[in-house]
Amino acid sequence: MVKISALQHDPAVHVPLRPGDPTPIQRNLNPSMHPFAKARERTRALNAAKLDKIFSKPFVDSLEGHIDAVEVLAKPLESLTTVASGSWDGARLTTIGQILSSPLLPAPSKYGMKPTPISNLTFPTSNETVSSVRFNLAEPSVLASVGSDRTFTLYDIRTGKAERRVVMQIYKGHVAAVMSCDWAPTGVEFVSGGWDRTVRIWSSREAGGREKGPGGREVVYHTKRMQRVTSTIYSSDARYILSGSDDGNVRIWKAKASDKLGVITGRERAAMEYRESLTKRWSVDKEVGRVMRTRHLPKAVYKASQLKTTMLDARRVKEERRRKHTRAGESKPVAEKKKVIVTEQS
Repeated sequence: MVKISALQHDPAVHVPLRPGDPTPIQRNLNPSMHPFAKARERTRALNAAKLDKIFSKPFVDSLEGHIDAVEVLAKPLESLTTVASGSWDGARLTTIGQILSSPLLPAPSKYGMKPTPISNLTFPTSNETVSSVRFNLAEPSVLASVGSDRTFTLYDIRTGKAERRVVMQIYKGHVAAVMSCDWAPTGVEFVSGGWDRTVRIWSSREAGGREKGPGGREVVYHTKRMQRVTSTIYSSDARYILSGSDDGNVRIWKAKASDKLGVITGRERAAMEYRESLTKRWSVDKEVGRVMRTRHLPKAVYKASQLKTTMLDARRVKEERRRKHTRAGESKPVAEKKKVIVTEQS
């Protein structure tokens, strides 16, 4: 005798109680158990990524006044709206949106006394050209310098000796010389400006940047009229970036391109945070990742990056072929982006 397993349902649950009543529908009201829960969330993530791109308008304003290349920018710690810009035509103190004064720094007199250095700070094994120096704001006696051989050196001005020298990690993306760099007050991101007429935002959490923001790339800002960028700086609240270029303009950018300016209600902020969490969760999806990675570069920068990629690929193939025809046991080279510290001396 064959046994047959059958599902048995109570007919009273599936038929109307009285004539004319609608037929009962069984539903599981738990949203996590909905059969289309993942599909709906993916669609919302895709729409959030598209909205982020649609509203990505990083350029805020351009501060005019200089008639020559802007070489350096500086900000006071006690103000969020004041910035000083140094150009080949002099220096200006600027409040964002309005220039307050005329050139402040005249040329030095040739009859002035020649100053003598207090101390000569050098590292015994270093012969690089120092391109920038900064004092530590927390410890004024500590001075840091960066050099042309991508070294970072710490000095103690009390002893006049170098305390530490580190060959640093490399962030690649610019297709021409990098002229300036500045850390965000949060300590998580930094901005760089280059000879390729672009401003790029990177993340220190992983080699390659915050974009290594959406999609695994650095964020690139540019305009048609902007020329070679010679200086970049973050605002004290980390919401804005200022860049100076050799066309004589100081430009203001949003640190996050899709941020809304002005008053944001609690409901708007909650919706923005929800969309951001969705894009992060679904960034591995093919369509969502493609939208997040999409960016538009100037034609000259795009062609230069293609040429640079071709040259690097040819170098890699050459090294692979050379390694195949050498003695066995040679270690495979590590990618430069994966080297946290190449060497350290003390």
